[in-house]
Amino acid sequence: MSSRVLFICTGNFYRSRFAEALFNHHTEGRGRSWTAISRGLATHLVADCGPISLHTLEALKTMEIDLGRTGPAPVQLSVDDLNSCQRVIALKEAEHRPMFEAQFPEWKGPVEYWHVHDLDFAQPAQALAEIQALVEALVDDLAPVAR
Repeated sequence: MSSRVLFICTGNFYRSRFAEALFNHHTEGRGRSWTAISRGLATHLVADCGPISLHTLEALKTMEIDLGRTGPAPVQLSVDDLNSCQRVIALKEAEHRPMFEAQFPEWKGPVEYWHVHDLDFAQPAQALAEIQALVEALVDDLAPVAR
């Protein structure tokens, strides 16, 4: 059975979708079976923006990562999502912790917080490079290459 990691951001449009696609790309063929999903805490904020950020789309194309490694559209986070994953990672603590705690005050599972800025504080190249380094380290930690 596959273990799952959940990446959370605000709109499930940019950072978490990139993390999900990159994670799924890197875990395929690794020793242990891990997959990623991604969700948003406020998907209504991107309802009129299309299915995925152009920054994410361009980065995935440049890296030759299949767009099928992420979901087809933003999805709002649910308790079922939280309960179905072994690792829960929100992309920016200062932004996501208050939203998460307000929406899921009863959920007691651990949430890991990264510190990757959104477009208001970081250029896409910087933010996506940070996500790439964090995801690659996570993949190495969770699913070492079989020797």
